[in-house]
Formats: sequence, structure tokens, C-alpha cells
Amino acid sequence: MTSTQQKEPADPSWLDPLSGITEDPALQALILLAVSVVAAYLLSFFLGTVLKRLAGKTKTNLDDQLVSLLHGPVVKTVVLLGASWSLSRLELTADSLIAWRRVLATVGLMVWVAFLPKLFTLLLEAAGRRKDKFRVVGQTTLPLFRNLTKLLVFGLAVWLFISIWGVDATGILASAGIVGLAVGFAAQDTLANVFSGIFIIADSPYKVGDFVVLDSAERGQVSHIGLRSTRLLTRDDIEISIPNAVMGQAKITNESGGPHLRRRLRIPVGVAYDSDLEAVRKVVLSCVAGVSLIAPDPNPRVRYRRFGESSVDLELLCWIPNPELKGQAVDALVVAIHEAFRKEGIQIPFPQRDLHLHQTQSLEKG
Repeated sequence: MTSTQQKEPADPSWLDPLSGITEDPALQALILLAVSVVAAYLLSFFLGTVLKRLAGKTKTNLDDQLVSLLHGPVVKTVVLLGASWSLSRLELTADSLIAWRRVLATVGLMVWVAFLPKLFTLLLEAAGRRKDKFRVVGQTTLPLFRNLTKLLVFGLAVWLFISIWGVDATGILASAGIVGLAVGFAAQDTLANVFSGIFIIADSPYKVGDFVVLDSAERGQVSHIGLRSTRLLTRDDIEISIPNAVMGQAKITNESGGPHLRRRLRIPVGVAYDSDLEAVRKVVLSCVAGVSLIAPDPNPRVRYRRFGESSVDLELLCWIPNPELKGQAVDALVVAIHEAFRKEGIQIPFPQRDLHLHQTQSLEKG
């Protein structure tokens, strides 16, 4: 069946009363278009007053923004539908009617294509504010998701446009597949970093402000988590940028992780074998009490660990409220313990070796 033999789309049954008003096709089309404009006006009034008033009674303003955003596309769609139906009253050929309806469908497609990115942006921003439920959507990933939704809407619009106009898309899809494959190979490192960045943000092994130590010995405070890289600020005020693909495969010690921010310090000390170990314990604990950087809870403690080659080895265990204070706290404790041991006459031994020389008398052969 050729296109000229295609049947004209059937009119809705509720259009029949128009024949009783007038027999002029142009006037019938005009009446139907006017009815659609009135319906659009009533719908606009309903959205702008009733729904907006109901949305204003809720605690969130998301529904208010949705109602305002939907207002334009819905009203324009009603007018376009009325225009499409009014075309059926005109004395047009089947091909002309189909062509005009395709034009109107394309205009409607453009209206909704302009609306959907705004809708997705609004929903993504609302999800980004709910960090307790949507950890993946954040300040760093929001541009990525916004661009992905735009790309999705664009792809859907192209597919619908092809469907509306009946275009053969085999060649277009084949070309797009080849281009996508080439781009994927060329940007595989970048894509690996981007996907690793998304997984890092979703899994949250660390966050901005945490002190982390990598298996390659880098230690610093996380200053930025991007889609391509993570930045660490070391104690030397040097910023290190590490690709997310590397961070995703590295063993990371998060010193700020766990249920609490505080961190335990371990200070190894050795005392002479003839020392009074209980007296040493009291002296070490008194030194901790004099350092303001040490948290009083949990209580500090001293544990004797082993018999060393030259000393009895002990370990001071105490807590600091923030990993950032580690360097200052260790410095203060070492100084305090050294001064206390010197005053109390407690010896901190060091490895010693005795060298024995044996003198032998050489015999001269005759």
C-alpha cells in the first residue's frame, strides 16, 4: 500500500457534534483549535492555583518547583494535540495530514526535550542535598550526572525523531557505534579514572578532610575528590594529585575513619633491666597527664611488651582527639618522658657491644 493510499486517522468520537454546528471544515478546525486553547487555559489555571496551593502546604519546595516546571510543557502539549486533531477536519490528503502531524509531533518533542534536562537537574540537585540517602550524587559528581542525563535525553530525542519521520537509522547507528568504539579506546584511562571516582564517592572509603595513608607511604589530608583524581595535602603543605584508578586499587588506611575521629598513639620506650617497673609505669602515666593534647578518655595505659637485648620494652598507649595532632602529641610525650626519666634517675639503655681482643704470640721459625 502506497503512502497516498493510507487511511486518514480516525477522529475521536466526541468531534461528531461539530457537524451539527457547521459544515465548513475550516470553521470546524478553528472551533476545535479554540477548544484546545481554552482547555490549555483551564489546565494552566489548575496548575497555577490548585496544584501550586497544594504543593505549598508541604514541607519541601521540590513539588512547588515541579509544578512550575511542568506548567509550560503541559499547556503547550494540549495546544499541539488540539492542533493535530483540528487538522483532521480540513480537507487534506492523507500524506499532507501525516506530514503536518509529524511536524506538530516534532514541535512537541522539542518542547519536552527542553523540559527533561531541567527536570533531571532539579531532581539531581534535590538528591544531592540528601547526602544521607544519595551519597553518589554530590558536588563533584553532579556535573557528570547532569551531562549524562542530557546525553540520555538527546539520544532518546534522536530515536523518537527517527521514529516520527520514519528515517532508516541503520547507517547512523553503525557510524555511532564505530565512533563510540574509537572514543572508548582513546579515552580508556580517562574513563577508568571517572568510573573509579564514581565508585569512590559511592563507597566512601574516605571523604574530604580525612587523614589517609597509602600503601606507597603517602600520608595527608584529603583536600578534594574529583572525577579524575584525588588530592592529598601533606604535612609539608604539598598537594599530591593521585589518579582515581590508582586510589581504587590501593590499600588505604583512613586514620579518620571508624566510629570516632580520635586516634590511638603508640609510644615505644625501653628501660634498664634493674628499673622498678611499677615506678616506671607511674612516671610514664604522669607524663601523659601533663600533655594537654592527649584525650582523657579512654584512659592512657602502659603495657610491657618484651625483654629486649638491652632493655625491658614497654609501650605507652594513649589517644588524641584528632589525627592531625599526631606530630605535636608525639613530640610533647617524648620530651616529657625524657625529662621525667632524667629527674627520676631511670635509665634508657642503648645497645652495647663488648669487644674482646686476644693477643697471640707469633713463633718465628728458625
